[in-house]
Amino acid sequence: MTEGALPNVSMWKVGDQLPQHVQGPIDRTTLALFAGASNDHNPVHIDSDVAKETGRDDVFAHGMLSMAYLAQLLTRWVPQSRLLRWSVRFTAITPLHATVRASGTVTEILEENGRRVAQIAVNTMTDGGTLTLEGLAFVLMD
Repeated sequence: MTEGALPNVSMWKVGDQLPQHVQGPIDRTTLALFAGASNDHNPVHIDSDVAKETGRDDVFAHGMLSMAYLAQLLTRWVPQSRLLRWSVRFTAITPLHATVRASGTVTEILEENGRRVAQIAVNTMTDGGTLTLEGLAFVLMD
């Protein structure tokens, strides 16, 4: 499948990939805006001195920011109402100035309660190649 040519969700098949959703680089403004929008003002995300006191080189992105980028990846291709459920596991931090690439691949077509459902392996990676989130999303196909 060519990039940007994802077929209608009812025609998805195992191996189909959602075109990557790329955000970044993450800067201090992004972190401040996300802190305000999410009401997550943990200082390790917005205060360099506090981040350094915890042994980090500098502030780093909220894990939920990368999860939001995964949500954007999914909802660019299917209406939110078709997203039945999803879960992720945080695997690493996203450092300041990183670019985040959200990806998804259809790994299985299931039947649930008489409906076809696509299982999609989702993840985010930094431009440095670090996997920061991985999980599964389940999307109603019919």
